[in-house]
Amino acid sequence: MVRLQKFLSEAGVASRREGEKLILDGRVTVDGQVVRLLGTKVDPTRDEVSLDGRPIRARAKRFVALNKPPKFLCTRRDTHDRRTVFDLLPADWGHLFTIGRLDADSEGLILLTN
Repeated sequence: MVRLQKFLSEAGVASRREGEKLILDGRVTVDGQVVRLLGTKVDPTRDEVSLDGRPIRARAKRFVALNKPPKFLCTRRDTHDRRTVFDLLPADWGHLFTIGRLDADSEGLILLTN
């Protein structure tokens, strides 16, 4: 079971704060019933969650093992335009983040997940 606003966030529909507003505005339903109570728990495998009448599906979990080459940073963006490990990944893989980090000069296994 997971809080409804967290489910909305993990499904890529909205941030948690935006999800709270959607819930309070009565735009979210669970099994056909409008939910306006923050903190409502849902089971993503059983409950049907909809936003404005459109079903929302949980995103599949993605795990990536990457052999990080040297001179790549383990950060999403760099203010100095240096290359990051995210430059090595296809753009359509969605929002991932690193589990831990390696120094820029280091090389080796780095794990990423959504």
